[in-house]
Parts: sequence; C-alpha cells; structure tokens
Amino acid sequence: MDLFDWTNIRIIDIVDIVLVAILLYYLYKLVKGTVAINIFFGIVILYAIWQVTELLKMEMVSWVLGGFLGVGMIALVVVFQQEIRKFLLVLGSTNFRARKRLFKRLKLFSEETAYYTDIEAIVNACAKMATSRTGALIVIQRNNSLDFVKSTGDTMNIAVNQPIIESIFFKNSPLHDGAMIVEDNTITTTRAILPISNDRNIPQRFGLRHRAAIGISEKSDAVCLVVSEENGQISYIKEGDFVLFEDIEELIKLLEKDLS
Repeated sequence: MDLFDWTNIRIIDIVDIVLVAILLYYLYKLVKGTVAINIFFGIVILYAIWQVTELLKMEMVSWVLGGFLGVGMIALVVVFQQEIRKFLLVLGSTNFRARKRLFKRLKLFSEETAYYTDIEAIVNACAKMATSRTGALIVIQRNNSLDFVKSTGDTMNIAVNQPIIESIFFKNSPLHDGAMIVEDNTITTTRAILPISNDRNIPQRFGLRHRAAIGISEKSDAVCLVVSEENGQISYIKEGDFVLFEDIEELIKLLEKDLS
C-alpha cells in the first residue's frame, strides 16, 4: 500500500502547502541578517530531528523533544519579540498605504513601484554636511506611523530638497537640534525628540544622535541617517542596527531598496 495516495489531493491541500511555504519564507526574511537567524535554523533542525524520532518510533527521545518544543514556544516569543512586534505593527496598520506596501513586499502585486522620497537629495545633503561635520539626524517613515514622536517637534510641510535639509541642520539654525522626520517626499517635523535606545552593546563612540536613531528604529520600521559632527561619518540605521555601505552610491541603492 502506498504511503500517500496522490489521487486524494484536494485544491485546499495545495493552498495549505503553499501558504505554509510562504509563511516560512517570510519568517526567514524577517530574521535574515539578524542574530535571530541562528536561533531560527536551530529550531528548524530541532523540529526535523523530532519528526525523525517520531517516524522511527523512538518514544523516549520523541517525548523529550516534543515537550521541549511545546514549552519552548513561550521562550520563542521572548527571543523573537522584536521581530514579532515589527511584523504585527505592519500587519495591523490602519494606514491603507502601509497595507499596500506590505502586499507589495509579499509580491502579491506585480506592478513596479515608484520611490516616494527624493533619496538622492537626502543623501547628497548628508554628504555635504559630512564634509563640514554638521551633525544631523534624519528619520524616514515607512509603514509605521511616527505620530508618537512627531508631536514632540515642530510641524512642517516642506518638500524634500538638498538646500532645505542643509539649512535645517545648519549649526546656527533654531531647527538643528533633534530629528527631522520625512514622510513620502515631505519634511513633516523638525526638532523631534526620539526615544533613546538602552542597548549596552552600542559602542561608546556613538553619541545620543546614534542612540536616538537606533531607538526609533527599534520601535518602528523607520530608517535613519545620522551625520556625526565629531568625525563627519554617515551612518545608516535600520531595525535597531547599523547597515554597512561602501560609498554614497551604495547607500542610495540601499535606501531605494528599503523604501520601495
């Protein structure tokens, strides 16, 4: 007798398999590039071993592994709390555009997407400020609303362009303190006060600007650009971590990818 009768496959079974495959794929994409990816692979391997022990009727080992995986679900919520939070923030967003971007990320829409933000103007402004060691902190909103920090600053409605950005962060400008928030192609807030990250793994050479950028990227899916006034270095921060890049051209490509 065959182990599996292929003639009994229903359409709903195929849909079920496809949905599980998509879920696992995007779970992998969610943790890819983070420390959690090693834990993810460890769980997959442990689950595979458990299935093998079930198949071979190794009752003792199967019972131990099954119990560990069952109780371990609580530990997984703790380990993956940041990743789960970010996913649920996007999924539960009341912003229609945010939902549309989520669907586009899942490739449910095949049309090409336009970049909403003048990325080159922002990056070129950062490069210019880096040469004069002008400190700057720019937050670019993606899916999650940043209203909880916008209310701490001055409301603006200015189209993104290089001279405006440079004038905002000019050392004698009354607007240079705090963060500038960009939504689509509009500067919506200046002098915003951001939550500071308490991560002790951040090197001491990074000051409050970098800690604030990491803090807001931990609490939302926003991306940040920081220009250090100490050494003129430009930092790109996403998902609570520094994203490395070689030059301005690569930074522009990274932003185009992340904002598309």
